[in-house]
Amino acid sequence: MATQHEIDYSYTTMDKIWRLSVGEMADFTGARYNGDFSLSLEEAQKRKHDFILEHLNIDAGSKVLDIGCGWGPVLNRLRHANAKGTGITLSQGQYAACKHKGFDVHIKNYRDLTPSTFGTFDAVVSVGAFEHFCSVDEYKEGKQDQVYQEFFKKVSDLLPVGGRCFIQTMVFENGMIPLEAFDINAPKDSNEYLMALIMNEFPGSWLPYGKEQIIQNAAPYFNLVTEHSGKLDYIETINVWRKRLTSFGIKKYLAYLSLLPRFVADASMRKRLDNLKIAPIKVAFERGIWDHYRLVFEKK
Repeated sequence: MATQHEIDYSYTTMDKIWRLSVGEMADFTGARYNGDFSLSLEEAQKRKHDFILEHLNIDAGSKVLDIGCGWGPVLNRLRHANAKGTGITLSQGQYAACKHKGFDVHIKNYRDLTPSTFGTFDAVVSVGAFEHFCSVDEYKEGKQDQVYQEFFKKVSDLLPVGGRCFIQTMVFENGMIPLEAFDINAPKDSNEYLMALIMNEFPGSWLPYGKEQIIQNAAPYFNLVTEHSGKLDYIETINVWRKRLTSFGIKKYLAYLSLLPRFVADASMRKRLDNLKIAPIKVAFERGIWDHYRLVFEKK
């Protein structure tokens, strides 16, 4: 799994900028337009949250674990539904923002959870965090399937029979190139540079190879209820994010300026500026290197 330091690099560094750009909840995951791109980003994110609650059979009083809760968008939706949300994250910035909002959130690695940690739950949700569950080193060691099977075993232990789990994650598609080909010095229009740039933004994380790898490793514990590709939704989400990240705002631009010493001192931080220019994840979707899925599982 990506380390806490790596998660903080990816998320805490840009904490204030994200919240000033896309809202205090900073839903840093693909929205659900479902073909209607006339929706605002906020409307599409709400549709995603409603989709999650509907498919997890969440009612008032339901106890829900949010693994990788981010800045709290799902916890906020659970609060409005009078459900009891508990969130875990490894990001110090996300933790602080969630605590400020009064959410029940903890800095915790899901691998350390047992039924005695917070008790059991009626449902488990993980939006975008699955992408960080297998580290690059674990992939190199041939442990990727083991990592996912152990995750689903862990979640199964926290749920009753019939309890549901929602996973939203990016995955590698057929156009994925070998890890050994990643090259930050390659031509900037190449897939080799594109993937190196993404790895610089999210160090230590390795995606599943298609939805099939996830479904296969969930199978000993869960039945698949439904699946949806959200690739086009995510492309539109990124389009909106890019406009908002660069739109003028005094507080936001001061937040950018506060990072200037790090940009000067750290070459990897300077490379992150290319993400604003290139939008590498969007390009990875468009080139068939990555895909994106929403998966609903039910415990056997």
